[in-house]
Amino acid sequence: MGPDQAEDANTVAGVGEFGLIHRVIAGHEQPAGTVLGPGDDAAVLDAPDGRIVATTDVLVENVHFRFDWSNAHQVGRKAVAVNLSDIAAMGARPTGLLVGLACPPDLPTSVVDELSAGMWEEAQSAGAGVVGGDMVSATALTISITALGDLGGRAPVTRSGARPGDVVAVAGRLGWAAAGLAVLGRGFRSPVAVVSAQRVPEPPYTAGPQAADAGATSMVDVSDGLLADLGHVAESSEVSVDVRTELLDVPQRLVEVASALGADPRHWVLTGGEDQSLVATFPSAQAVPEGWTVVGSVAGGKGVTVDGEEYAGDAGWQHWR
Repeated sequence: MGPDQAEDANTVAGVGEFGLIHRVIAGHEQPAGTVLGPGDDAAVLDAPDGRIVATTDVLVENVHFRFDWSNAHQVGRKAVAVNLSDIAAMGARPTGLLVGLACPPDLPTSVVDELSAGMWEEAQSAGAGVVGGDMVSATALTISITALGDLGGRAPVTRSGARPGDVVAVAGRLGWAAAGLAVLGRGFRSPVAVVSAQRVPEPPYTAGPQAADAGATSMVDVSDGLLADLGHVAESSEVSVDVRTELLDVPQRLVEVASALGADPRHWVLTGGEDQSLVATFPSAQAVPEGWTVVGSVAGGKGVTVDGEEYAGDAGWQHWR
């Protein structure tokens, strides 16, 4: 075997599509709800509820992740987390993932192995498995994931159910990933806590079904920023939402990082995306379940305000802007 052939054996081109698929699925156990896993024309999953919740996200190298900031294992976990948080935001339980991977032929197989390990780790933490997908050649590494979920007899919690008089509550972290992005953008790799939050979010998966059971009237995951994502709720529900800064948790670690960078930690909490936390509306403060924190209220009108005033500056991330 010549040196070129030896090098090919360590790339996706050398291993080939089916060899690559085998590397992704080998050695992993599917959850009980997987009737037929990878290896056939399509997977088969149990759907006890009779309805399927489905969502898709696409992550592109150097747009949604950078390998000089994150390793492949962390990218794999993040790719899964951003999808499964959408499932949780509907009040559903994750059941399965379909993974599409487009990559250059000279991509080392070790990168695929680490991506796969991260995907499986995050999926299994939420009770789901990787049940199928596709792999193709491309000039840039792109990951597309379709996540599936089961409502367990609940009505889906949409963005359009908020009503005047509701309270707004949050489960999960806010501002941590934005702080980590600011740190990485300055060329630093610490504090580890905020950098890790940017590399791998920690969605509160069980909080979605918990909120649905508690009577949440609307819900969305915070992927673009608290104000931006509440804007989707306000528009869909035809209401106004007011966030009260005195109710927001601004952790001391974020205050310290912001002080070092000359930034405003409340801005990260209000507008930072990628923490994949959940924000929901409830009929009353008494209906808010344990683990959720009230941060605002719903009224008639339209739009999102902070302490009764329009927020000065961007409300969060927007593509193509």
